[in-house]
Amino acid sequence: MRSIVYLALVCILSLCQPLGLLAEEQPVNTNSPGWTAHSPRDEIRPEFDSTPDDTLTIRADEREGLVGIWRATFPVKGGTWYRFTAQQRTEEVKYPRRTAVVRLLWQDDQGNKAIRDAPTFASYRPGTNPRAEPEFVPPGKILPNGWEQLDTVYHAPTSATQVLVELNYRWEPNGEATWKNVKLTPTDAPQPRKVKLATVHHKPVGGDSNITKCEQFAPMIAEAAEQDVDLIVLPECLTYYARKLTYADCAEAIPGPSTDYFAKLAKQHDMYIVAGLLERDGHLVYNTAALVGPEGFVGKYRKVTLPRGEIEGGITPGKEYPVFETRFGKVGMMICYDGFFPEVARELSNNGAEVIAWPVWGCNPMLGAARACENHVYVISSTYTDVSADWMISAVYGHDGKPLAQAKEWGTIAIQEVDLNKPLYWHSLGDFHAQIDRHRPVVVGEK
Repeated sequence: MRSIVYLALVCILSLCQPLGLLAEEQPVNTNSPGWTAHSPRDEIRPEFDSTPDDTLTIRADEREGLVGIWRATFPVKGGTWYRFTAQQRTEEVKYPRRTAVVRLLWQDDQGNKAIRDAPTFASYRPGTNPRAEPEFVPPGKILPNGWEQLDTVYHAPTSATQVLVELNYRWEPNGEATWKNVKLTPTDAPQPRKVKLATVHHKPVGGDSNITKCEQFAPMIAEAAEQDVDLIVLPECLTYYARKLTYADCAEAIPGPSTDYFAKLAKQHDMYIVAGLLERDGHLVYNTAALVGPEGFVGKYRKVTLPRGEIEGGITPGKEYPVFETRFGKVGMMICYDGFFPEVARELSNNGAEVIAWPVWGCNPMLGAARACENHVYVISSTYTDVSADWMISAVYGHDGKPLAQAKEWGTIAIQEVDLNKPLYWHSLGDFHAQIDRHRPVVVGEK
């Protein structure tokens, strides 16, 4: 009975401990007042060092798995926006994104996790206000002197009176990380980046040329323009659909006639358009998604994963995962079968995509939800599948994988406005998007 009570007490203490670590605070020296050094266990404790100007270093020896944390608490006024800035430098560190990690933990005056002001509707407790799980500061800009400038704006929950700043070194042997100029200053709230995303649900039946196929989408693009859509996604291989020709018969240069046509519409309606086409490049044919905008041709993505039919039909796979800057944000593209493989959307996300356009003939809609949720990006699908099939849908997927808007009737569009500057906070996970790069595994060949 005593052992059960003891175990229960340990569990309660671990839950109440706001930092998740039971190691005692261990001041290193008086050169940096307010900062204390920590490690989860003494046997994995690295070396700590600091200077009078609050330059803080954690240094690992030849052993793997060492973990060290510099910590300091800053007072805050709840409900205020703050800019966190610091400079960071690593030496002999192969994977800085996982090894040198800065976290902010909003706390009340008792040192407990603050409660966020707005409820979340993701996960298992929809409609309730989540606790403020740690904020993960994203990678910053590399300065000419080699230091990395961290600079991110955060909202302090109304219940917060302080924020615990953690400077973490994790796992890699024979390396070190140094931080300096760590500051938290009040600032103005960032402006929203509201964007209207749209999908087309249409089968381009009829038409005996690439251009006549493209022309079928003009009315739906015009309808989207009337509602100030910023980006609209059309389906896969739209110049090939229902023509009884080969892929090669429908292939053309990109940029070329079809992208020129859509670029004129994009300029006329002041929007961006993604169209699924077939591309010829010399003797090769690709299944390609093209992005055009008011400025003209923006870029293209060549389908990386090919199903059996496309391989047998002479399609060549692409090799790259480009992401393109637009006036509203960063856009990546994938095509149909790519959705069956997490690597494609993850590479686009790694490259900075905030929105992934997905022309898709047919697919399991749960995979669209998975690609959106696991990367916390908006995914816009445009399919040839009828809703009666209970299969793929033409929709805008949100960060939690739920369809935010869906077009169900042929020849219609669906529109959803989103704020690209607004993170999704989960219960227990917090802002998962900010954690992806810090926690995702190292893959073979990663530099």
